[in-house]
Amino acid sequence: MTLLVLLDHDGNPDGAAMPEASREALTAGRQLADDMGADMVAVVIGGDDIDDLAEEAGKFGAESIRHVTHDLLADYGPDAWAESLRQLADDTDADAVMAVGNDRGNEVMAFLAARLDQPFVANCTAVTDADDDEWSMTRIQWGGSLLEDATLSADVKLISFGHHSVAAAPADDAGEADVEGFEVELDESHTITMIKDRTVQTQGVTLSTAPVVVSGGRGVGSADGFAPLEELAELLGGRVGCSRAVTNNGWRPHSDQVGQTGTRIAPEIYIATGISGAIQHWVGAMASKRILAINTDPEANMVTKADYAVIADLHKVVPAVSEEIRRRRQG
Repeated sequence: MTLLVLLDHDGNPDGAAMPEASREALTAGRQLADDMGADMVAVVIGGDDIDDLAEEAGKFGAESIRHVTHDLLADYGPDAWAESLRQLADDTDADAVMAVGNDRGNEVMAFLAARLDQPFVANCTAVTDADDDEWSMTRIQWGGSLLEDATLSADVKLISFGHHSVAAAPADDAGEADVEGFEVELDESHTITMIKDRTVQTQGVTLSTAPVVVSGGRGVGSADGFAPLEELAELLGGRVGCSRAVTNNGWRPHSDQVGQTGTRIAPEIYIATGISGAIQHWVGAMASKRILAINTDPEANMVTKADYAVIADLHKVVPAVSEEIRRRRQG
């Protein structure tokens, strides 16, 4: 039996580090392949030199990598990637194909499902039974406010694991991955949608990858009120986020919004200041390893769900925390 695991990468993977989504995919794939009694085959689409990517994939349990190549695979395109996966699935007689359910992973898997005429189950959190023809799994619905038990019966099982629903972890018996090329047959019809150019808008740590996120809600009071949060985030090597109420008021751009209609985060610690914690915001923040809520309302949803809470005025607490950090570093 064979399980194909799609590894995401930011366009052409030449010399690029493997993103967190691919680490999650390999972590989930190891367990799924074990449950299936299958061989896990990682898939990298496009690029010329994937040595760095392959080396890191080996640390996360990839023993075999199929490197899909073609002149038309210069960058990401859902049609081309899905057709490449279809041809590889046929060549390897794959029993299942999986990816991480970020925007790109779900898009490619949906295109693949259409090409194979097979059902696709998106955003799983766990597969509880994968050792027979009918799989049982739990999946995220309604943006994370509902967990659904589902079953899947198909000739080729197609699933994605919800982004941040699996904690990426290196394999205990990590080794070197064996890379084998696979050249697909594509034509211009597969490149109707294809990235042609890129503009870098954000460098370094992003909101979705930051180890620390300091967010503010309506309680911050104004756009200027975010200055202490910016200072704290900089001291901690993190990024500033916000709630939807903040973007609605025009205090921060939508790119800073954490939530169901914003960015989903999974930092080591999420510091939520002046945020009530509506379900839409909680969906985007619930994968955080630890949550510290600073709020004057002890009954606020974010406070009751947090690991730690400070019931006080954020305008006094945040500057005090920053000052203490500076004092300790100087000492």
